Amino acid sequence: MSEKKKEFKPFIPADKVMPEFTPTAVVLGIILAVVFGAANAYLGLRVGMTVSASIPAAVISMGVIRVILKKDSILENNMVQTIGSAGESLAAGAIFTLPALYMWAKEDPSIQIPSFLTISALAIAGGVIGVLFMIPLRTALIVEEHGVLPFPEGTACAEVLLAGEEGGSKSKLVFSGLGISALYKFVTDGLKLFPSEINWDLSFYKGSAIGFDVLPALVGVGYICGARVSSFMLGGAVLGWFVIMPLIHMLGALGGADMILFPATKAIADMAPGELWGSYIRYIGAGAVACGGILSLIKSLPLIIKTFKKAMKGFGHKGGELRTEKDLPLVWALVAVAVIAIILVLIPSVPISIIAAIIIVVFGFFFATVSSRMVGVVGSSNNPVSGMAIATLLFSTLILKATGNVGTQGMITAISIGTVICIIAAMAGDTSQDLKTGYIVGATPYRQQVGELIGAVASGLAIAGVLMLLNNAWGFGSKELAAPQATLMKMVTEGVMNGNLPWNLVFLGVFIALVVEIIGISVLPFAIGLYLPIHLSTPIMVGGLIKLLVTKLRKSKEEQKEAESNGILYASGLIAGEGLVGIALAILAVIGVGDKIDLTAHGIDLGQWGSVIFFVLMCATLVMASTKKHSKEDNSAAKKEEK
Repeated sequence: MSEKKKEFKPFIPADKVMPEFTPTAVVLGIILAVVFGAANAYLGLRVGMTVSASIPAAVISMGVIRVILKKDSILENNMVQTIGSAGESLAAGAIFTLPALYMWAKEDPSIQIPSFLTISALAIAGGVIGVLFMIPLRTALIVEEHGVLPFPEGTACAEVLLAGEEGGSKSKLVFSGLGISALYKFVTDGLKLFPSEINWDLSFYKGSAIGFDVLPALVGVGYICGARVSSFMLGGAVLGWFVIMPLIHMLGALGGADMILFPATKAIADMAPGELWGSYIRYIGAGAVACGGILSLIKSLPLIIKTFKKAMKGFGHKGGELRTEKDLPLVWALVAVAVIAIILVLIPSVPISIIAAIIIVVFGFFFATVSSRMVGVVGSSNNPVSGMAIATLLFSTLILKATGNVGTQGMITAISIGTVICIIAAMAGDTSQDLKTGYIVGATPYRQQVGELIGAVASGLAIAGVLMLLNNAWGFGSKELAAPQATLMKMVTEGVMNGNLPWNLVFLGVFIALVVEIIGISVLPFAIGLYLPIHLSTPIMVGGLIKLLVTKLRKSKEEQKEAESNGILYASGLIAGEGLVGIALAILAVIGVGDKIDLTAHGIDLGQWGSVIFFVLMCATLVMASTKKHSKEDNSAAKKEEK
């Protein structure tokens, strides 16, 4: 093992100096951090899932730096994706918890809506601490475990950067997807030429319904996740909408026209499928998601123990003299963590007490090590951040309750703790992937760490503005922004603090998750599918099937890999485009322009079949992008232009 490590040489040798931490890289990285952070925030609040931004950021970076600016530095490109990917990770941590604070403020007028300072302070604190906690872990996980921990996204991103001569043509796929998606989103949810959600209640099978959210981001998510994960999500949705809901309706009919089952306040016989989902399936799904997240942590215990042993050894590491071995000073990092914790306590509008700050530091380091190790094994997409957040909320709420911090204020403090730790875990995972990419290409670790810190601060400020904007436009927990993960965290916190959850339904979800685990199906995607409306799982399944078909129809493995790569880049553009226009539509709604561009007010509406037609056309563009071949002539021409 040690011989292999000695033989490894990065693409750029340690003794070679190239442009890396440049104004161009910093500015472009910050822009991408804000763009992908905003897009992922919107996506996560709508469907409860986010996607990695590292590869799209790397591709866009190469398109701008290599093709437009005619500069040639792989380290500069790497710095852009390092800063840019921070936005996606911070957004993922923030949207899982922070909307709960807005929901409580909406339910109780005496509770103040979180201010920009409160949200940005919590977000930036989590982002910065997550990066700093990765400093003692870098040598243990990235260097000593090279060749052992695969770090899927980090390695894939390095491959993209190393194939930099294709950056110009590949970046067109991202921008094409972004443009198509942006136009589509504006037409359906801006002009409202056709509805973005179609639904059919099945009268012959009472209590069930089938539908689609005909949106490009969902198809993009399905393509990136693949048919297997998408099928697990759809399986969970089918169980909820075609088994449990009709069963509840049948039992309600047998119990009489006036039968009401807690927590609903309406007779079951009179409830539409959507009402059945909101009153019962949501709680069952919450139990399944919570159980799935905790099971993921339990299965990772060997990794957790091993990582902590490595982390303790890492505290004695000071960094080498070579450029590729230099980290930020560990002592400074520890002092910075302590200072940030103190600042959180001192800011009046931030509901963090001394006890809460101690919980953040202790649990933060614990989950930073867990997260960074887990993404090295299973990748960022499978990192159970929500499970870590649930475990944190359960423990912190119990501690707060035991120390007299009860009621609404106690719950707000618990969610604030969960927010910071959730972001710490997400950022630590992203930082480890980026450092892995840097290790392969020969980047300077301390410069990457500074880049991550810049991305965390920029993204923290941006996410605060985005959340305030989206809340003013539609409100969290609404049809437009279901905020499923944050709703789950809110339910967990309220349930522990007040004991008012329908626990029978929650435990029903827990045991469904256990059955799924026993038969060998991935619990989290199945549980998420059970928790979310079926309208979200169906288009995600379509995206997964498209990926399956376009890759299976390719003859050689090289063609399959090209089709998969092209599709992922185009799908990333679909996600980014919808997210950005979603933010733009929120701005129009806040300033009062949204209703004025609504074509339905003038009697123009293509109806549900119009939605189906446009959805099929949009899916066809994904198929075309995936199957597009880059000719040798195009590649040689691109190389000549670079020369």
